[in-house]
Amino acid sequence: QQQLVESGGGLVQPGGSLTLSCEARGFTLDYYAVGWFRQAPGKEREEVAYTNMSDETIYYADSVKGRFTISRDISKGTVFLQMNRLKPEDTADYYCAAGPHPLKLGDIAYWGAGTLVTVSS
Repeated sequence: QQQLVESGGGLVQPGGSLTLSCEARGFTLDYYAVGWFRQAPGKEREEVAYTNMSDETIYYADSVKGRFTISRDISKGTVFLQMNRLKPEDTADYYCAAGPHPLKLGDIAYWGAGTLVTVSS
């Protein structure tokens, strides 16, 4: 079965850090752009960051630049999202996604089930 499996969400205080992981099972990420979208309650799903596995192109949304870092371990088929200096407005369900480059909401080949990140004191 081909799937993306996320882990690493949870509750963190403002200013804290979390790392999300996204592992591909049953297929290789080599030919995809892989990244993260998030959706807060009552809001539309938005793109956070992605990396193109074949040429290492990286994209960050303006709202997370300088705070979030996306990286990958090709040998493990895993992509990571290191989130620092978290803010309450970062609270959302975070979804891993893989698709053709550039990664776009309307053109996703694989979605993860999502992991909840809550930033609150």
